Amino acid sequence: MPTLPPFRNMLLFQQAMTHRSYVNEHPSAGSHNERLEFLGDAVLNFLSGDFLYKRYPDKPEGDLTALRSALVDETQLARFALALGMDQPNMMRLGRGAERDGGRNNPNLLSSAFEAMIGAYFIDCDSNVEAVRAYLEPLFAAEVEDLAIAAPMGNMKSRFQEWALAEYGKNPKYTIVHQSGPDHAREFTAVVQVGSRTFGEGKGRRKQDAEKAAAAAALQQLGLLQKAGE
Repeated sequence: MPTLPPFRNMLLFQQAMTHRSYVNEHPSAGSHNERLEFLGDAVLNFLSGDFLYKRYPDKPEGDLTALRSALVDETQLARFALALGMDQPNMMRLGRGAERDGGRNNPNLLSSAFEAMIGAYFIDCDSNVEAVRAYLEPLFAAEVEDLAIAAPMGNMKSRFQEWALAEYGKNPKYTIVHQSGPDHAREFTAVVQVGSRTFGEGKGRRKQDAEKAAAAAALQQLGLLQKAGE
């Protein structure tokens, strides 16, 4: 399980965990986390790009861009936040309205809190990029291989949709037929159909990844996509 970085100034960390809605209801609580979020976003983009550039020396720019987008998108950053327990009441500070609206399970709020935490840690360690890199790279490394498989599949659904419309005049339908595992390590199984015919099945740690894998499997079945290693 990942752990939080070693903050020296816990007031910075507290600010990173403070949503604007909490400050609106508690004016004496100090500043909210939006400026830290801005800084953390910039740090994450730089360090994730540098990490991928060095890890995959043979990948072209387009593949690296797609992979970086997947590594620091809202869904992935929210997963990091959940793994660190940022959804817990003793971590993220939300106003009553945000609480009622399910803010602790909101990927946007969770990803923003993670970005703000990275921005706060960057300040806390005197803008020492290497310290932040040492914290982030193990998180990146734990996820990047799965994402490296999933990221090139980003256009698989579009490709299969084009084929389905050309051949059948219908859009494909994706259905999640099975899910397993605990909340933090869920695996989904999806099938893709055109009309009543099933063309592919795929698995993934997120629903959208399972759907992309199903589309890729369908294209492979049709001979429109090579299997890995061919």
